[in-house]
This record gives sequence, structure tokens and C-alpha cells, in this order.
Amino acid sequence: MRLLDAWQQGTTAGLSRLDAQWLLLHVLARPLHDRAWLLAHDHATLTPEQEHQFTALLARAAEGEPLGYLLGSQAFFGLELQVDARVLLPRPDTETLVHWALDVLAGQTAPSVLDLGTGSGAVALAIQHQRPDAHVTATDASADALAVARANAARLQLPLQFLSGHWFEPISGQFDLIVSNPPYIEDNDPHLAGLTHEPLSALTAGPDGLADLRTIVRDAPAHLRPGGWLLLEHGHNQSTAVQALLREAGFQQVGSRNDLAGIPRCSGGQIGPHAAPPGQQ
Repeated sequence: MRLLDAWQQGTTAGLSRLDAQWLLLHVLARPLHDRAWLLAHDHATLTPEQEHQFTALLARAAEGEPLGYLLGSQAFFGLELQVDARVLLPRPDTETLVHWALDVLAGQTAPSVLDLGTGSGAVALAIQHQRPDAHVTATDASADALAVARANAARLQLPLQFLSGHWFEPISGQFDLIVSNPPYIEDNDPHLAGLTHEPLSALTAGPDGLADLRTIVRDAPAHLRPGGWLLLEHGHNQSTAVQALLREAGFQQVGSRNDLAGIPRCSGGQIGPHAAPPGQQ
């Protein structure tokens, strides 16, 4: 099969031209940015093994499997992360959380950062890459997710500390910044039907989607240094509720930031110098 015929087969199967070309480059073991080579060699042919692999990938795509899983990698904040079905695919909107985190850390020397529920490690690795002087700790309750995150950190040669446990369970000490992109989808959200290939435990959080956000906001003050910040990603319609949780927990300068579509995607606040201990807010 010629390369031209292969990517036309991909578009016929419902892929965009770009996605079909990326799958071809992946099968050919060429860099994904090498589309110019592909266009210049469109009459070259796939080997029988490559043709079989490409056809198998098209079949998986037809079943709704995301491109990142098919390729085994996903770009995030300038980093190429290895991903598979053990972790959520990093989304471009989550870069909003990283940008805000870097703004908070600006001017601080060797800040300590905690990323709760790190998944693939995307947020923690992006912060560590941008701030080599930071001391970044990442946690996850999933051993599978931690395996993916550790492998990404090792490949990127970024010195994260990883801890296993649910939210703050493995944490001692305090941090200048806590970030998290926790599950925030309602249990009965109809959009879950389109996310069947991703781990459900990393997506849903109770009837209103706020269960994990409540836990994090409640327990965060005990793990923040005076003046420290908590930044959270949440659903498109949850900014008002999350801001209310932050204020009830004693956070100041509470606000939200918009994602690429102009939707409030992250909310956060700063803990004051005399924050009440957990349970006394």
C-alpha cells in the first residue's frame, strides 16, 4: 500500500488528514513533526507488517480510542509525554493550571510544590521543567498512574518525588503551592459515554462532581505554608462552587482563570498567615 493510499484510507475511516498522517508517521517510526517527509514520499509503500499495524490502529480509532493512546504519546506544555490507558490524556486546557502555577511561583526561590493526583505527571513535570529550582512532589492513589509518571520523569530526566496515596494521605510537611487536576465529572454526566477508553476513577467524583474538590480544599490549609496557594482545575460550570469552597476554608484572593475557550477552568486562592486548622474554618 502506498503512503498516499494509506492516509486516504485513514480519512475515509473518519480521521482528519493530520491524524491519519500522524498515525502513518508513528507506524513508520518517524518523528510526528516530519509531515514534509511524508508528503515528499507519498508514493513510497508500507511493508506488509507496517500495513497490518496501520490497519489495526485504524480499527482502534474507529472504536473511539483517542489518538494519544494510539500514538502512545501526547504533547503537553512543550513536553512529549508517554501515555496509555492507565492515565488520562493531558488536555491543552490543563496548561491553564500550569501557567497560573508559574505566575504564583515567580520571584520565589526553590519553592516547594505538591501535585495531587498527578496521573501521567503532566502538571508536575511541566512545572519542574520550567522551574528547575523547585522541589516538586507528585502523588497518586493509582499504582498504574505512578508507574507512567515515574517513567515520564525518568525519560525527561526531571527529579520529581513520587508518593503513593489518596490525596493528602502520604503527605507530611507544608508547601508553597499545591496544584491538582482531580476528578470533577458528575457520576451521571452524559459526556462519559465518549470517554470510555480513559480510567473512570480519574474522571468522576460523586453526584455533583465536587467530592474530591471538597476533600482537597478542606485538607489543603494544613499543608500550605503561610501565604501559600492552592490551584485547582474543575469543570466548566463549577467555578462558583469551587470559589465558595475556597472562601469557606479561609482562602483569600480567591479567583478563577479561563481556559483556551474562555471558560473558567481553574480556581484558586491564597492561605493567610493565621489559617485555622482543619475542621475549624
